[in-house]
Amino acid sequence: MANYILKELPGEMTDGKTVVYPKMQVFSMHDYEKVIHNMRIYANGIGEGIIRAVFDAFAQTMICWLPVGHTMKVDGLGVFSLSLGFDTSTPSEKAEKRKQEDDDDGDPKLKYRHVCIKGINFKPDPELLNEMNRQTTFNRVGVDVEVPKTSPYTLEERLVRAKMIISTYGYMTLTDYAIETRQSKSAASKDLKKMVADPDSGIVCRGTGSHKIWVERKK
Repeated sequence: MANYILKELPGEMTDGKTVVYPKMQVFSMHDYEKVIHNMRIYANGIGEGIIRAVFDAFAQTMICWLPVGHTMKVDGLGVFSLSLGFDTSTPSEKAEKRKQEDDDDGDPKLKYRHVCIKGINFKPDPELLNEMNRQTTFNRVGVDVEVPKTSPYTLEERLVRAKMIISTYGYMTLTDYAIETRQSKSAASKDLKKMVADPDSGIVCRGTGSHKIWVERKK
């Protein structure tokens, strides 16, 4: 039996409508060694060395074939494909020249970047989902719906707090800002996008993904 909790989406993501959704309660993450150990239970005597070799070969096959325009389908598992995006950490030569003329990173016209792989999409095989549903029942944990945090501060007050963090430490992460302004990470992320887009905010972002930080805009 698996557990779940009910959560409510932030109002800014649903145009003010109340939307409730179930979220799986996760107790731990099985690392590579644990996965190999568990697979031996269902592998009918196949050794760990062979399982590791299959995993390594599968990863290498993805490295070789996904980037050249192919998808990979594994029956009973699903389909793998690439997700592309702009690499904001490696500006193109054209963007670099324009940046020298105008250092305003909030201007979307300056967002000319190299295309890179942002992630791998996975679409599970329907039969895999059906089998999981046949073998699993879900138990609700808790009575109340978890409501997202709403910041007690105005946007102007949140901007002041963001600048204080940057002034103290030289930079700010999304987690830093969310904790300081007492709101969810999704709401904090929307805040920071507005601030970066406003040239008068004094804040710009650097990096991408989990390495993204916010710093003072140079005058």
